[in-house]
Amino acid sequence: MPSRGIAEEKTAKSDPIYRNRLVNMLVNRILKHGKKSLAYKIIYRALKKIKKKKKKEKNPISVLHQAIRRVTPNIAVKARRVGGLTRQVPIEIGSKQGKALAIRWLLGASRKRPGRNMAFQLSSELVDAAKGRGDAIRKKEETHRMAEANRAFAHFR
Repeated sequence: MPSRGIAEEKTAKSDPIYRNRLVNMLVNRILKHGKKSLAYKIIYRALKKIKKKKKKEKNPISVLHQAIRRVTPNIAVKARRVGGLTRQVPIEIGSKQGKALAIRWLLGASRKRPGRNMAFQLSSELVDAAKGRGDAIRKKEETHRMAEANRAFAHFR
C-alpha cells in the first residue's frame, strides 16, 4: 500500500449556465492570469454568436461537441530516444488526452485567426471545425500524417 494513499481521478465540474463539463474544460484552457469571469464571458459570447449563425440549429453546445469530436486525434507521435537517435514513435491516444489536445488546438487556431475579439474568433473556429475545415482540423490531419509516416517505429512503444 502506498504511503500517500490511492490516486483519485478528478472529474471536471460543469459550468453554471449550460451545465456542461466540456464548456468548463474550455473555460479552464482559455483562462489567462486567473481571470475566470472573463473566460466565461468569452465562451458564452462565442456560443451566443454560434446560435445566431446557426439559425436552424438552436443548440450551440451540439456545435461545440461536434467540433471537438472532429478535431480529437486518435493517434499522435511522441519523441523517444532509441539507440542514440530520437525517433517519432506513433502512440494511440485515450479519450481524455484526445479531448485535451482538441481543446488546445481549437483555442490555438482561434487565437491565430484575424478578427475583432476572441469570442468572434472562437465562434468562427468552432463552426469551421464542426463543418470539417479550419486550422484545428488541419493540425489533426497533420498529426495523423506524421504518425502514418513514422509507422515503422511503432514497435518502440
